[in-house]
Amino acid sequence: MTPEQMRDASLLELFSLEAEAQTQVLSAGLLALERDPTQAAHLESCMRAAHSLKGAARIVGVDAGVSVAHVMEDCLVSAQESRLYLRPEHIDALLQGTDLLMRIATPNNNPAPADIEAYVALMGRLLDPMAVPMASAAPVMAELQLEAPATKIADPVTVIEAPAEPVPAPKKTKRTTENGERVLRVTAERLNSLLDLSSKSLVETLRLKPHLATMQRLKRIQSNSLRALENLNVHLKEHALSLEAQEALEDARRLLAQSQQMLVEKNAELDEFAWQASQRAQVLYDTALACRMRPFADVLSGQARMVRDLGRSLGKQVRLEIEGEKTQVDRDVLEKLEAPLTHLLRNAVDHGIETPQQRLLAGKPEEGLIHLRASHQAGLLVLELSDDGHGVDLEKVRRSIIERQLSPAETAAQLSEEELLTFLFLPGFSLRDSVTEVSGRGVGLDAVQHMVRQLRGAVVLEQTAGEGSRFHLEVPLTLSVVRSLVVEVGDEAYAFPLAHIERMCDLDSADIVQVEGRQHFWYEGRHVGLVAASQLLQRPASQGNQQTLKVVVIREREAIYGVAVERFIGERTLVVLPLDERLGKVQDISAGALLDDGSVVLIVDVEDMLRSVDKLLNTGRLERIARHSNQAVEAARKRILVVDDSLTVRELQRKLLLNRGYDVAVAVDGMDGWNALRSEDFDLLITDIDMPRMDGIELVSLLRRDNRLQSLPVMVVSYKDREEDRRRGLDAGADYYLAKASFHDDALLDAVVELIGGARA
Repeated sequence: MTPEQMRDASLLELFSLEAEAQTQVLSAGLLALERDPTQAAHLESCMRAAHSLKGAARIVGVDAGVSVAHVMEDCLVSAQESRLYLRPEHIDALLQGTDLLMRIATPNNNPAPADIEAYVALMGRLLDPMAVPMASAAPVMAELQLEAPATKIADPVTVIEAPAEPVPAPKKTKRTTENGERVLRVTAERLNSLLDLSSKSLVETLRLKPHLATMQRLKRIQSNSLRALENLNVHLKEHALSLEAQEALEDARRLLAQSQQMLVEKNAELDEFAWQASQRAQVLYDTALACRMRPFADVLSGQARMVRDLGRSLGKQVRLEIEGEKTQVDRDVLEKLEAPLTHLLRNAVDHGIETPQQRLLAGKPEEGLIHLRASHQAGLLVLELSDDGHGVDLEKVRRSIIERQLSPAETAAQLSEEELLTFLFLPGFSLRDSVTEVSGRGVGLDAVQHMVRQLRGAVVLEQTAGEGSRFHLEVPLTLSVVRSLVVEVGDEAYAFPLAHIERMCDLDSADIVQVEGRQHFWYEGRHVGLVAASQLLQRPASQGNQQTLKVVVIREREAIYGVAVERFIGERTLVVLPLDERLGKVQDISAGALLDDGSVVLIVDVEDMLRSVDKLLNTGRLERIARHSNQAVEAARKRILVVDDSLTVRELQRKLLLNRGYDVAVAVDGMDGWNALRSEDFDLLITDIDMPRMDGIELVSLLRRDNRLQSLPVMVVSYKDREEDRRRGLDAGADYYLAKASFHDDALLDAVVELIGGARA
């Protein structure tokens, strides 16, 4: 498909959208006109809708739409000018034209040319004042109507008879916790639904806060009004007032005092209601969340026995000591932790703890100790599994690396302890020479690492020769709630889980250095790469001219980068809303959530984002973050305001100007354009003439009377190509007049360059 065909397809889609909106206006207006054919407001709205559709159809080259909209516009203009009184046959025909326009704008549903010709001929007869009045336009248009679908007969309902003999009710069994509370079985789906509803309820109660603030403001205004009235009363006492004036003043004071008293009472009631509603919603949310949380001890059922029995089978004496059994963890996390914990415990018994004889020779007690500690830390469940065994034989690991040809002997000899320990997490790697029932197959630590990463967690192994090993695991407390830093990127909110954030910082331009063609900054004694969140998340780069750069330092194991964002919104506890499975894996995004105001925020998958950074580095496509000087150049792009009530025309002009490098803003009518002109700075105004609320002539006239805006260049683009219309626009103050009938891309762009030059200053 050529670029021209792609543009045409895009414009046809816009025309379809505009047709859908404008035909709704036409239908509503025509139904109102059927009750009162002389209503000026409805005649005006219908005429403008037909006029806009005619222009949009002409722009995209849909001649059938131009023909139908043109005859409809003629009919409505005649009614506006009192040359025609809309009779039922006119309304029928106009409604039929509305249907035809919608069919014309719908792909694969275009009416035949004969239908268009028949409709135009019908409207011609209706508009001819000398024509014989027609009873109805319905017979002429009958062939264009679609048959109504037949009514579907409901399927018969099958009634299932109850059994003759009653079925005995199942015996109820009561299960209780150690605290004596009853336990009921609830499906996970219902718990998830309850948590989702409670979080939305909490969000809804927070929306009362701005209303309360407004009521407080209103109360202050009314108090000031009553005070002002009292002051006025004091000043008027010096003048002789008539009895009627005194009574009127007293009535005003009395009514204002009554309304103030009522406002105070209702405001107090609303404040009390909002407080109670928020408290109940918070309790409901906390209770629903607590339903998902279980003590860590739930995953340890039978583990102490397993450690003891496994040790006995290996001729060892081993004891498992647990700390933090009551630590609350999401039940889904607990379920997924059971397998990796079992792997680590079996690994500690088999590989870590020595036999009683070896322990006695090393000066240790015969019984080996494995210590498992669970705790909360920064929104994470932190597990530390340590043993007092002999640790990892690093030389044996080094020899195994060489034997398995995982690294040359020269390189293996230079590997540090930390690097050697990472090999233990490789698939198929084992220090056992033979396969036993417990180990030797190389399945264990790699499976542990894989399962922990699925939980968005991390595992680290540390060891001290002769004293034992220690595994450090960090996983989220819950998969339903995540504590996050919410930031702004490309005018949208994104959340970085706090578990992966090293720190937040503000960088000056002087803090950014170039190392090997890439941007870095100094952090904890090392250069850390700097990347733009807008590139990673495929959002438009910020055009702001901030004095400092907002940076989130993220880390995943040894990988660390600084991610530049536009703004820090704040720390939030977010209820995780999984993405629709039909989307598959969304790059760099793990889930969604709702902020307090109900707006959507996407939760960043930090591990995936770090892989995206590495990919951009390897392909050389990592973009540099614009310095403030570059931002100033970017901000110097010339800005153009396009004002047109036609969506198709607006979008066409916007795309043309954007592709040429201009910064473009749009407005839907003259009033919207006037508000934009007063609040922002532009280098050029491009406006239509016929628009609702304020037409282009009024807009240009207002602009020329404004001291700040009177020198702004103005271009008028209109369907009206008559000399008097051209003169009217130029007399109002326009610098250039372009007719849409002869409109083409180069004409508009050449005119813009003639008025304000190229896209950059």
